[in-house]
Amino acid sequence: MSLAEVILVIIWVGVSAYGVFGGADFGAGIWDLMAGGPEEGSRTRALLERSIGPVWEANHVWLIFILVYLWTAFPEPFVSIASTMLIPLSLAALGIILRGSAFAFRKWAGSLRRQRWFGAVFAGSSVLTPFFLGTVAGGIASGRVPLGNAAGDPVTSWLNPTSLLGGSLAVITCAYLAAVLVSRDAKQSGDEDLAEYFRRRALLTGLVAGLVALAGVFVLRLDAPTLFDRLTSARGIPFLAASAVGGLASMWLLVRGRVVIARGTAVLATVSVLWGWGAGQYPWLLEQEASVDAFAAPDPVLWALIAAFAAAALLAVPALIWLYTLTERGLLGEGGSADRESTDMLLERLRAGG
Repeated sequence: MSLAEVILVIIWVGVSAYGVFGGADFGAGIWDLMAGGPEEGSRTRALLERSIGPVWEANHVWLIFILVYLWTAFPEPFVSIASTMLIPLSLAALGIILRGSAFAFRKWAGSLRRQRWFGAVFAGSSVLTPFFLGTVAGGIASGRVPLGNAAGDPVTSWLNPTSLLGGSLAVITCAYLAAVLVSRDAKQSGDEDLAEYFRRRALLTGLVAGLVALAGVFVLRLDAPTLFDRLTSARGIPFLAASAVGGLASMWLLVRGRVVIARGTAVLATVSVLWGWGAGQYPWLLEQEASVDAFAAPDPVLWALIAAFAAAALLAVPALIWLYTLTERGLLGEGGSADRESTDMLLERLRAGG
């Protein structure tokens, strides 16, 4: 394996992490949009905020990681993607900014009218942002990004059947992941009615995701035949099979009410699709124009990126795992800070263990 391929694997690890954690984050906003009015949706929104509140800012670390590594390791393909896909990427960035601001401001809004306004911005951005990111992925996967600064069509590069398929699947998958994860959080906290509420919605969105993915086979066959051929080859079939197994297992577990285990199979289904896309497109970053090894940065740059990733794995990743662990155990108070009693208990455990 070349250094460029190692970096590509590292980038895809970031893509997978963002697809799962960021996807569930966006999905929570989608369900916020569908929760109903201020009164009937208050408990649902409170659960969603409790589930994503302590960790929602950490999710975009993965997106920044992906962009920095892609830019540094493969500068020419990055410029080609960023310039051709300027419109959807700008709209996605705007959605991320508006979403984060609205999420923060809604909590401290002084009136119901302002809360509704910020809530609408938060929820609407939660739908549009993954959609635009999905259209970018579809445009790249279908070979609509040529090499060069703004060399591709600024509109048809992301408004095409494969891109629309990618955007739709991104939104549905986000909603599905969030429903599964939040159902588990509700069950853990004893909110059985909300756990059932999200379990049923997870089943519905999982079914819709399966139908859209099935229809997507025909879309790719007609609109992106090269990608279709690779996905249905020996290289791509194992990932598609893993995704299908994960999706079917998730549905079966949800029917049985095993929402805790369903989290793992839902993640498997999502990550397998992403790695299937990567396997289907390899060795091209830009179809037939920019290969991984030919357009990589010099070896010293790639070694520096590997060293930076190793340092992050030792420093940042454990901190993120600790954050998620505290959240899972319910040891973070409102606003993402551990209360004094929980903190003292954790310190006492550390002293006893040390």
